[in-house]
Amino acid sequence: MVGVLSGCGRKEPDSVAKARELMAGAKPTSGDVSLRCVPEDAEVYLDGVLQGVCSDYAGNPRGLNLGVGLHQIEVKKHGYWPYTTYYEPSGARARLNVTLRATESAPPAEGTP
Repeated sequence: MVGVLSGCGRKEPDSVAKARELMAGAKPTSGDVSLRCVPEDAEVYLDGVLQGVCSDYAGNPRGLNLGVGLHQIEVKKHGYWPYTTYYEPSGARARLNVTLRATESAPPAEGTP
């Protein structure tokens, strides 16, 4: 394989050119996220669609399955401030720990002093 000229006119090593070629042809990855939430019965939304409650995705035996690309994950429960994050899977299982904060009208979560 012949190296490619870089922007400053110097030749890249063949290994760098091969790495660029492999990265260009790499498949995007999917993955899953295990959720640990307080309260455990908070609802989980993936890209705006209700998926279930947090305890459904605690990782034993499964997590929240994510397809390719960037996803919005929301955790909500009436009487608590919602939690929103964005995640792009890397092919490995990730863990998301969420503790919702009660609004003034919500009862305190179990185990909270």
